[in-house]
Amino acid sequence: MQLNKIPKIKHTTSNNFFLLAGPCAIEGEEMAMQIAEKIVKITDKLEIPYIFKGSFKKANRSRIDSFTGIGDEKALKILRKVSETFDVPTVTDIHEVSDATMAAEYVDVLQIPAFLVRQTDLVVAAAETGKVVNLKKGQFMSPESMKHAVTKVTDCNNEQVLITDRGTMFGYQDMIVDFRGIPTMKQYAPVVLDVTHSLQQPNQSAGVTGGRPEMISTIARAGIATGADGIFIETHFDPANAKSDGANMLNLNLLEKLLADLVAIRKTINQL
Repeated sequence: MQLNKIPKIKHTTSNNFFLLAGPCAIEGEEMAMQIAEKIVKITDKLEIPYIFKGSFKKANRSRIDSFTGIGDEKALKILRKVSETFDVPTVTDIHEVSDATMAAEYVDVLQIPAFLVRQTDLVVAAAETGKVVNLKKGQFMSPESMKHAVTKVTDCNNEQVLITDRGTMFGYQDMIVDFRGIPTMKQYAPVVLDVTHSLQQPNQSAGVTGGRPEMISTIARAGIATGADGIFIETHFDPANAKSDGANMLNLNLLEKLLADLVAIRKTINQL
């Protein structure tokens, strides 16, 4: 997949990794615009190709009273406004076949959640929109098995496909990253490492997912060192009060230092 085929993506000649980043969920227009503005300034400064991420709804929740969104059309319109205001592409996840054509009217990349990546009808519906499809590797799947998910997209005459590794279940309440999977999956498609979701601690008794955000830098650095094409980071200016996945999100104030470190590592790798 060639990044320069994604509308509005910049800095594709920088030989840098690309970034998918933003809040877990769209909580409102003001927060989305505030987060996007800061990330765009950072990525322009560091010449990192950037795609703004925000879920228009959250369907995979532990509890029925968990935040699921502000309304589908309202959130999708905010994603469109982010794209138009800051001239960047956007990505959001879909959960049902009917979501594919609806979301494709507003965003540039359709993301298949890890729990749903084996759902053939959903993957095919995303592929048939002609949009870039980001397949998140299931926590229960081997890197090798992602070849078949990619084939479902390419068999629909859509070569624009990414694989995102978001960790593998380790016991009941922890995730690990098997970095051997990055070079393995790069045989099938460009590979993104989802740093923040890889540090989730799911299945907590309270019904709210935990996390290890203090390990974000460690996992991100290792991902770049082992050849990840892109990095996925959920970030928020106030993670403690975020309405979804705050326990494993990066504070927005820490993002520039982290990305600068990753750019330095990438430059070193490129010289080897």
